[in-house]
Amino acid sequence: MPSVLSLGFVLLCLVSLAVGVKPMAWHALLSLSGDAWTTLTASRLPRLAAVVLTGVGLSMCGVILQQIVRNRFVEPATSGGLDAARLGLLVSLILAPAMGTLGRMLFALVFCLAASALYLAIVRRIHFRNTVMVPVIGLMYGSVLSAIAEFYAYRHNILQSMQGWLLGDFSKIVEGNYEILYLTLPIILVTYLYAHRFTVLGMGEDMATSLGVNYAVTAGLGLLLVSVTVAVTVITVGTIPFVGLVIPNLVVLYYGEHLRHTLPIVALAGACLLLVCDLISRLLIYPFEIPIGLTAGSVGGVLFLLLILRRNR
Repeated sequence: MPSVLSLGFVLLCLVSLAVGVKPMAWHALLSLSGDAWTTLTASRLPRLAAVVLTGVGLSMCGVILQQIVRNRFVEPATSGGLDAARLGLLVSLILAPAMGTLGRMLFALVFCLAASALYLAIVRRIHFRNTVMVPVIGLMYGSVLSAIAEFYAYRHNILQSMQGWLLGDFSKIVEGNYEILYLTLPIILVTYLYAHRFTVLGMGEDMATSLGVNYAVTAGLGLLLVSVTVAVTVITVGTIPFVGLVIPNLVVLYYGEHLRHTLPIVALAGACLLLVCDLISRLLIYPFEIPIGLTAGSVGGVLFLLLILRRNR
């Protein structure tokens, strides 16, 4: 299965590079110059890198949150993290319009981290008998944050533009405006290095403490990793839901829960899912493009429903 997934990833990458509004003569690339080379290096390769990094990063976020909350239906879209990052980005645009990308990312990071910590405190305080109630509470929590953001945008007359640039979209990715996504690479490395501790974290606070894992520190590190990933994703490509929910659940069904073994598969599968969604967005009404937030939301929403039905059975 991993070999098939790897082959599928390579094929999807090649198809992604081949698809575009502007025709590209592949034989012209051999000269390492001209319009074809410029199109490849300035547009299609950056877009491919952005899609892969986003898919891997969001999948990792889902794994970490699911281990901390101990619920398989939790990810940034179902815990308020994405909505909080959007709110933070909106606040930064209103309070400091001239602020650079790094400053806006910090605003989104702080809001996402605070909202995730509050959500964790809520679900730890309320003991739900039905595990499906945990993401439902997260969706309600995210809706409140989203409503606050929209009201804030309405008060400052930027509601229409906010809805446009916060919906996940890779069409504007070109060389020079996506490189902040490479911050997800060290996050992926740290997640893998702490894979054993995150696995123990999923056993509960008492078990983690008895095994010598500092629950509060490890959970705080996990929330920080998630917040950084969500912040750089939102500020670069907007909000993309359900990737971090679907992929970890599918991988657990076939490979188990030991993160040291499954994290590479989660990363690869997350990249493949987002590549598929991106290709659907680009080809469905070609030469026009559907925002990937809608495509990923539709595909992920259907898979999310199937996972809930399977869980209830």
